[in-house]
Amino acid sequence: MSKQDSQFFNTFSLVLGILLVISILLFALARSVGKNTQAAHVLADPRYLAEVESNLTTGRVAVAGRDNSALTIVPAAGAVVAELAIPTDGPGVYEQVCGVCHLNGLAGAPNSSDRAAWAPRIAQGKDTLYKHAIEGFSGKQGVMPAKGGRADLSDDLVKAAVDYMVTKAQ
Repeated sequence: MSKQDSQFFNTFSLVLGILLVISILLFALARSVGKNTQAAHVLADPRYLAEVESNLTTGRVAVAGRDNSALTIVPAAGAVVAELAIPTDGPGVYEQVCGVCHLNGLAGAPNSSDRAAWAPRIAQGKDTLYKHAIEGFSGKQGVMPAKGGRADLSDDLVKAAVDYMVTKAQ
């Protein structure tokens, strides 16, 4: 490396260092000025104060060991709350929950009408099918989430859905 290149590199590094220091100082100055002026404006804003007051007055705390039933979540005014209806029978569970994966083969789920895919599963017995459907299962061919991802379903409804799928696959 020549002397001119070395001198240029040193000068260039010095200029970059000075610019970096100036940038940091300008940033610190801006933060300082903003801190001193912005806080006064924010604390004087009536909309901000009303929102803070609203958040403080509506807050409720659940305490372990006490009756917290009054702390139900209330949706905001005008909000649309969607509740999933719990099916009442095996075909209903299949249509609403199981069919999402078993009609499309998602996550390695065997198609409900594919007899060849269901034969080895059915051969394991209904107790195994029930266990995998209720507790979930992870195997070489795919994943079965517990209760198809609907923890609100009863074990009996899941068993009815398994029975319905087995009859479709036979």
